[in-house]
Amino acid sequence: MSPHSGNPDDEQGIAPGGSRLFRHGGQRSRDATVAAPHIEEISRHIETHLGEIGGVFQEIVSDGVRIDVHAVPPTVELPCLRLVTSGMSDLPMAMPEGMGGPDRMELMITLPADWRTDQTSFQDENWYWPIRLLKFLARLPHLYDTWLGFGHTIPNGDPPAPYASNVRFDGAIILPPLSAPDDFGRLELEDGGTIVFMTALPLYPEEMALKLDCGTDALLERLDKRKAGDIADPRRANAAKKRFGLF
Repeated sequence: MSPHSGNPDDEQGIAPGGSRLFRHGGQRSRDATVAAPHIEEISRHIETHLGEIGGVFQEIVSDGVRIDVHAVPPTVELPCLRLVTSGMSDLPMAMPEGMGGPDRMELMITLPADWRTDQTSFQDENWYWPIRLLKFLARLPHLYDTWLGFGHTIPNGDPPAPYASNVRFDGAIILPPLSAPDDFGRLELEDGGTIVFMTALPLYPEEMALKLDCGTDALLERLDKRKAGDIADPRRANAAKKRFGLF
């Protein structure tokens, strides 16, 4: 994971782009599944800012925290499917000492409007991988005593592999949610706590390499020029490729 980890002993060096690199030696011991104390507040927050929840993909068996995924169907205002987690924020992330900001997070991924979410299609990894990605990322901070934040990139394995046979994406970057109103990014809880909502944007191998070699700003500039937004569309242009060659 790049660029930060909750355990400084895992540090492996500095990437050319300035990102600190870490490898995790193993998972922490797993506690019993935590209850979901903020599920109703999260659901209301989603419906207030994104639209009516069309369905929830609920976990039957959970590991440490229960990660459910709420689906918001396409709307006239935004013809995209939004998938939003709940449960990641049930436990605080292991923030580095002195790091400000909320230590509780939920994640969103935005998909093309025609993305299939029926039970039959979800038997095919080519349609299910965004759900699997959200659940993996939502659990990662709690399994490895670490944290996720703006600009962090997480490869899909070591060495990285595509999420499914029909995509080249083999990693993801954590960004603010672009395909949502500004107010969606932060939920002030009734108990005084705060949850931040961030987007997981899948990346091509070349985009992951660009981020590590040249830094987050260089990647974001390329994504902006290609008008990539934060939609996880397997058909989108590769922001790390120019007309002739890479970077």
